[in-house]
Amino acid sequence: MTDIKLSEKLQKIATELEGLTVVEMANLSKYLEEKLGVSAMPVAPMVAPTQAQGGAAPAEEKTTFTVVLSATGDKKLGVIKAVREILPNLGLMDAKKLVESAPKNLLTDVKKDQADEAKKKIEAAGGKVELK
Repeated sequence: MTDIKLSEKLQKIATELEGLTVVEMANLSKYLEEKLGVSAMPVAPMVAPTQAQGGAAPAEEKTTFTVVLSATGDKKLGVIKAVREILPNLGLMDAKKLVESAPKNLLTDVKKDQADEAKKKIEAAGGKVELK
């Protein structure tokens, strides 16, 4: 965790937020969106253009992969936790939205070992992953 110093008021709010359930957080998010007139935009990884446009040689061995979450399975909460491990910059709500909108790209243009590690984490949590 980071060493950010919060005022006593903000620390109290943060402590309260940490104790909320996923449903309570979703309701709070909707309330704040309506009350403040803002929207929680999910942060999705940028999708790089494919090499098919450039006419790459088909005999080349693939060195970079895209990790695609294709299905969540029965254990959605476990998959959300695994997604947050892979993409630590995502908040809980963003990870939940990403998981619920499968199929979605999780990682793009990553090396084989990183792609395999992400695949193992998601599959261990009960989700289905494709490497492209």
